[in-house]
Amino acid sequence: MNRETLALIQRPYQEIIDDILTAVVGGVVNEPNIFDIRSDFYPLAKPSTGVRGITGVTETGEHREFLREVDYRFDAIENAVIWLEGGTWPQDRSIFYTDYFLQNATSPLSDINVGSVTRTLSEGIGREIATVYEQINEAYFAGFIDTAKGTALDLVVSILGVKRQTKDYAVGLATFFRDPSTDGSITIIEGTLLSTTKGDVLFQTTQMRTLQRGQVRIDVPIRATEAFKGELGKVPAGEITKLAQGIVGIARVNNFDATFLGAEDESDEELRARAKAVLRALGKGTLAALIRVIFEQRATLLEVWDPNGPLAKRTDTPGKVVLLIETEPERFPSVRGAIEETRAAGVVTSVIARYIYFKPRVSVNIEANITPDGKRKIVEELIAALQGYVDGLGSGDPADGQAMVDAMKSVKGVKKVVIVDVMAWRSDVGLPGESVLVDALMTAIEGTPPGDPEALRVAITTAVTEIPPLLPSGSRIPDRNLVQGPGGARATDGEIEEAKFKVVASIDSEKWWVVLDMNEADIALIEEGS
Repeated sequence: MNRETLALIQRPYQEIIDDILTAVVGGVVNEPNIFDIRSDFYPLAKPSTGVRGITGVTETGEHREFLREVDYRFDAIENAVIWLEGGTWPQDRSIFYTDYFLQNATSPLSDINVGSVTRTLSEGIGREIATVYEQINEAYFAGFIDTAKGTALDLVVSILGVKRQTKDYAVGLATFFRDPSTDGSITIIEGTLLSTTKGDVLFQTTQMRTLQRGQVRIDVPIRATEAFKGELGKVPAGEITKLAQGIVGIARVNNFDATFLGAEDESDEELRARAKAVLRALGKGTLAALIRVIFEQRATLLEVWDPNGPLAKRTDTPGKVVLLIETEPERFPSVRGAIEETRAAGVVTSVIARYIYFKPRVSVNIEANITPDGKRKIVEELIAALQGYVDGLGSGDPADGQAMVDAMKSVKGVKKVVIVDVMAWRSDVGLPGESVLVDALMTAIEGTPPGDPEALRVAITTAVTEIPPLLPSGSRIPDRNLVQGPGGARATDGEIEEAKFKVVASIDSEKWWVVLDMNEADIALIEEGS
């Protein structure tokens, strides 16, 4: 939709009547002139007895019938239109159209006064033409998401796979709370995704709201998403606590009342807002698309490194994006697969999470005279038992040594379990250690002339401020300090064998997930009596 095309189909009834009456008496209709702001003088093409009307587009883009003796006047001697100072003028370089009467007109019809046969017939024809213009206008507007209404809007948004949500979708209010350290207004846009604490039901805001300066909280209408139609969308109070993407200045979100069915169908404005949110997320490789697919996979996006980010969060390769997410280890492959399906060709996405991997080396005493196949089964069941224990841990929950031993002792045929060693790694999420900074400082010091403290200060300052960002790679970094004894120090061999240790799941007050990395070679079976 553009201004020039829009003007072509906006023909008011009175303007059409004026054109018809001017033509009936032999006048000139819609003679075009290109307006130039540097000139106020525009001669007519043919000798005229007077101008009936001028139409065009103003500087504000409004279609207008200009006023005689206010915006312009007709100079009979010069046979020209003169634009008046202080009046409304056409937009620079736009076309204005002039209707005027001709000198020595030969039309047999001359009575165009109100009530005359000529005028009555012209008004009847003009009404039909105006109706056609309005119908064309309606058909034109029905093709755009901003102007379509009702069924036409349903058809427009169906291209995006969006359907109008009816009374079958649960609705409610979500309360957004301001971060006390943040000042100023905070806007919460339509289509903002939220979920329950466990991520099992998704909602989205249906209207835009702005938390004004000094306002502590604000209620925003929400509605269940397509996948949670009907009873699935009904959740108790206090359950909606997660945002798909953090909003700067918003500390938390909650629903003080349960969501419920029985509201009105989704309005045109709400449907437009939701469709636009979907459209923003459909752009392959856009951050909005990636955020949406991560949230729909019931994961949380924590941090983003991309070429357009701030210096500390910027990648040096165009088209490369690093995403730090929060999700259970068993769900990580499906989240990464969904991101790979969403990203655009040429966009390289690295998906990482805060995982602590550990590998226990175990000595297991078993009953005597067990067949080779039986031994393989015991090994498989030992790993499955230990995996079952780890799967029951949440984010930030450490893996306890005695609990691991107890889980493996539950396997049939096992007499004794001793953990002889534990290896541990952490994912590289932008904490690769001090080596990069140390190397930069050493290079700065070596390149500085001895005995020049000011030059040394400048070199060290440059090294610290211009060091490239330490981008996370997701690779494993060995960290034996994650295996700790009862006192919190690095566990000794004796504490490990006595199962008095734990694999911690917290680094710098941030919660991580522990992940078991174990195979058959990590288990040594000893038959009792052998």
